[in-house]
Amino acid sequence: MPSQHKSQRYVVVGAGPVGSLAALYAAKRGFQVEIYELRADLRDPSTTPLNFTKSINLALSERGITAIKHANEPALLKSVMDSTIPMRGRMIHGRNAATGELYEAAQDYDVHGRAINAADRGGLNKQLLDCLADMPNVRFFFHHKLTGADFRRQKAWFEDRSSSTPKETEISFDFMIGADGAHSAARYHMMKYTQMDYQQEYIGTLWCEFQIMPRPGKTATDNSPDSMFKISPNHLHIWPGKRFMFIAIPSEDGTFTCTLFMPDEGYAKLDADPSQVPAFFDEYFPGVTDLIPPTELVASFKQNPHLPLISIKCTPYHFGSSGVIIGDAAHAMVPFYGQGMNAGLEDVRILFETLDKHSVTPSSTPQSRAAALAEYTATRTPDAHAINDLALANYVEMRASVLSRTYQLRKSLEEFLSVHVPQLGWHTKYSRVSFSNERYSHVIARSEYQGRMLSRMFVAVLLPAVAGVAWLVARYAGAARRGGGGGGVFQPVLDLVSRGLARVGLRR
Repeated sequence: MPSQHKSQRYVVVGAGPVGSLAALYAAKRGFQVEIYELRADLRDPSTTPLNFTKSINLALSERGITAIKHANEPALLKSVMDSTIPMRGRMIHGRNAATGELYEAAQDYDVHGRAINAADRGGLNKQLLDCLADMPNVRFFFHHKLTGADFRRQKAWFEDRSSSTPKETEISFDFMIGADGAHSAARYHMMKYTQMDYQQEYIGTLWCEFQIMPRPGKTATDNSPDSMFKISPNHLHIWPGKRFMFIAIPSEDGTFTCTLFMPDEGYAKLDADPSQVPAFFDEYFPGVTDLIPPTELVASFKQNPHLPLISIKCTPYHFGSSGVIIGDAAHAMVPFYGQGMNAGLEDVRILFETLDKHSVTPSSTPQSRAAALAEYTATRTPDAHAINDLALANYVEMRASVLSRTYQLRKSLEEFLSVHVPQLGWHTKYSRVSFSNERYSHVIARSEYQGRMLSRMFVAVLLPAVAGVAWLVARYAGAARRGGGGGGVFQPVLDLVSRGLARVGLRR
């Protein structure tokens, strides 16, 4: 058993944004931190990015910002925020069915004017790594693959791939934090020591990356910094296709990272004849071929991988006092709520707040850490499961519901109540998720409550009106029968209203 003294060894597996922030939190508390990463140093230009693409741009919102803020590195937070682009809402693109003209329809995220922030994943990651590199109690081990872990004896084995002849290294640790993504090696080895419930789901949708380039000859210094963007940089752009969708998120250099989300069979059809890609876009995503030349669309479709989307739920997230998993390793989710990284960064804040609550320090005993980890799992599991469910549901909203009048009506009503009757504490589900640190499970409960209240409000307002119409119909129809005639020219209308009332149970 490793001795308990001021050089407790905290091992972080994974040097992505979540693992890097966890390492920063641990280092700030005086622990000796070692970060093991399978890839090369991301700050090296020759390092292959995640998934061999720029990856889906991130939407940094309140939870992620709060987690970075609590690292107590003001310069880091400023650097991160200075590198983002605020997006105040969605921009829905389509074609008018009657006139054939292209249109854009903005839908603000928040009636109070709050925005989410487009962030480059690699840029954020590099800023965190730079901050860690200046800390004397942090060491990096790139090109190291976790091949084994014994959470009882607190030993781990890594394959060092930094040379042409890989070699295995054994280390001891006091505490391991697994932040190594959806296909986590840390989670795999932890499963051997704890009775972990585990659920993995592929949603039958693939994604492929495209890019909208800046306006030719334009830079950020030309008149307005926005002049280099072909479309508004302050929106998340959506081309909803009901069964699939295309989105575009701005980057600082004037480009937009774009993503096509589509069922497997759609990709299979276009894979068989990629020359049909421009025609497909013209049919379902009108206007895109004006932004991305057809030849570039075809080239990106053929060259960029078509990657699956995975949703993972599991529990517990820890074993004893020796290990915990966070981020995608614990709860990988589909990207449709923009909460994957935000939830992972929030994991870090809540984990270390719980460790602090139990007075876990470099000189404390393993028992205090074990109690903290048990509380962390119990607290975090329902929230992680909740945001996984919300992310899946939001795919339907983004690709179809944004066009629905019912969706737009509920959003407008909830925003009206939020502004004009603030004492009710009424907010849209989206604003609770993106602009607060409210627990995800509480967000769902509150949204369901608001839905029930809105239904009752409709009934309270509409029932008297419908009842009045029913009474008038009954009276007019009765008078017509007594007069020996029908309803005259109004009879078809009366019949229609009568059938409608019968359908909702107000007239037999």
